[in-house]
Amino acid sequence: MTNKQENEVVRQGVATYKVEAVVAFLIFILGVTVITGSWKLGSGWTSDGPGAGYFPFYIGILLCIAGLGVLFQSLFGKKKNTDIFVDNDQLKLVLSVFIPACVYVLAVQFLGMYVASAIYIALFMIILGKFSKVKSILTALAVMVLFFLMFEVWFKVPLFKGNFDPLAFLGY
Repeated sequence: MTNKQENEVVRQGVATYKVEAVVAFLIFILGVTVITGSWKLGSGWTSDGPGAGYFPFYIGILLCIAGLGVLFQSLFGKKKNTDIFVDNDQLKLVLSVFIPACVYVLAVQFLGMYVASAIYIALFMIILGKFSKVKSILTALAVMVLFFLMFEVWFKVPLFKGNFDPLAFLGY
């Protein structure tokens, strides 16, 4: 074994062709969804021109064809890309941001934009950024007060407040 081979670390993770196959399948499912919705809207030609779903119907067909083509090519093609798409360490880093973001999106439905965003910013700074709790909470509150003033007061654009509305006493 050469010195170069000893220094190389073996990467373990998901192969690129598998990720391509999953994305291609999801694109196919998206195409089927578009076709189904377009069919319900009316994808044919009506007495006064194309129906509401006419154009989206054909876009859905194109998505299905493209998804199946990429799926076939990634699984059965001659030049399968077997390189590692993401190794386990990189995947952990991505998931450490992705999972809290998904929880945040769910929290917005119950707590509203302002409260959920303040909690998300503070926890993100504390857990991933390793900032102090006081600095994180103050920053999160300052950002949300600024956003509240900007959207609700200055632009007069109300954001979703959810079931928990701590600003109701202010008339917003």
